[in-house]
Amino acid sequence: MGKKKKTEDKKKEGPTSLFILSETNFIRRATKFLIEWPPFEYTVLLTIIANCVVLAVERPLPNGDKTELARQLEATESYFLGIFTVETSLKILAQGFVLHPGSYLRNMWNIMDFVVVVTGCMTILVEKSVPFDLRMLRSFRCLRPLKMVSKVPSLQVVLKSIFKALAPLMQIGLLVMFAILIFAIIGLEFYSGELHKTCYSIQDLNEMVTEGRLQVPCNADDKSVAPPGSFSCDPEISICLEKWGGPNYGITSFDNIIYAMLTVFQCITMEGWTPILYWTDDALGNINSIYFVPLIVIGSFFMLNLVLGVLSGEFSNERTRVERRETFRKLRMKENFSKAFEGYFQWIIRAGRDPTQSL
Repeated sequence: MGKKKKTEDKKKEGPTSLFILSETNFIRRATKFLIEWPPFEYTVLLTIIANCVVLAVERPLPNGDKTELARQLEATESYFLGIFTVETSLKILAQGFVLHPGSYLRNMWNIMDFVVVVTGCMTILVEKSVPFDLRMLRSFRCLRPLKMVSKVPSLQVVLKSIFKALAPLMQIGLLVMFAILIFAIIGLEFYSGELHKTCYSIQDLNEMVTEGRLQVPCNADDKSVAPPGSFSCDPEISICLEKWGGPNYGITSFDNIIYAMLTVFQCITMEGWTPILYWTDDALGNINSIYFVPLIVIGSFFMLNLVLGVLSGEFSNERTRVERRETFRKLRMKENFSKAFEGYFQWIIRAGRDPTQSL
């Protein structure tokens, strides 16, 4: 009976931390109180911000030289790493390391913090023992600002929303790719080889005549035979020849499916799509709005906005989940407080009774 009672008591205590510290251990309870203490959390948060500022103001010089300020800032590296190491150690003592649910490495954000601390410790240890330059290890310091995510719940909501939106975003990406392919094939039919004509000087057929400072496609030498809106060369000084590489060294073109897809993608991002429209107008006349207006409406206004819709939906769902989890946590805390208060009240009542009656 005594062994059975001890086993039940052990189960009630919960899993131990590092196989040593039970739930009722004074050290574990003290570390739990400390890591949940708001001043401690704010101190760690301010340390992360200060470390980010130090990383931002660092100014590397040629040949590995360092300014006096850089040396002073580098000296603070061990202090920052020491604070982060203490925080990690306290959390491992309070929560356990990895084996049981709720332990330190069962949390994704804690894994990120642990990687930052371990890489920082490795950098300092290796720098002291190895004489050559270790820029690759020092580059891991750029992960330090990621610790901010584990301290700010709103950032966690945003990142979780992005991660959970990856699968729907892949489906939307396939849809956008299909639309790009369709418009690229249509562009091949309309504009293949049409952007390679430009004006060349009559005196030197290797010298291009620019419109202002830019080379533009042309349609013909004679305006009377050119379509409305197209560009014609000045017959007195130039001639329209088809031996130009094309805009942007021939990359912005519809000569093959790869270049056509790149050009269509540039158009749907709405970054520099108007020059492409003007180039096609110069080459063929002002009928190209029939192609470019549906491309912008479908590709840019509709397809790409689906990405924003998915991200917005996932963000809303994740925020609702976090709010429900927080409500449940507060309810559990209230229930635990009520149970603890009731137990304490019963203990006071029993303590007031006669010991012979309590037996």
